[in-house]
Amino acid sequence: DVQLQASGGGLVQPGGSLRLSCAASGFTFGIYGMSWHRQAPGKGAEWVSAINDGGGDTSYTDSVKGRFTISRDNAKNTVYLQMNSLKPEDTAVYYCAKGPGTGWSRSYDYRGQGTQVTVSS
Repeated sequence: DVQLQASGGGLVQPGGSLRLSCAASGFTFGIYGMSWHRQAPGKGAEWVSAINDGGGDTSYTDSVKGRFTISRDNAKNTVYLQMNSLKPEDTAVYYCAKGPGTGWSRSYDYRGQGTQVTVSS
């Protein structure tokens, strides 16, 4: 079974940083693109970032460009999201997801359990 376990969330002050990790299992991690999504209270899910299978091609939603960085370690079956200069509007549950193919994609076929990120003073 595909399993995606996100971790690394928490409470951080505005301007702070967090690094999310997502450990994947149950599929051949290195041949699929991966993505991060988030859902804020009372809002719909939002795609945040995606990365291709090899890690050389990435994409971001406009609101996080220049602040967030997605990366992956195929030897560890893990995808990361480094979040800097965090803002209160980044508060959400963050999920990682498995893409349908090798390239980066906003769509996914599996999504894991999320990790809560709260940005507040």
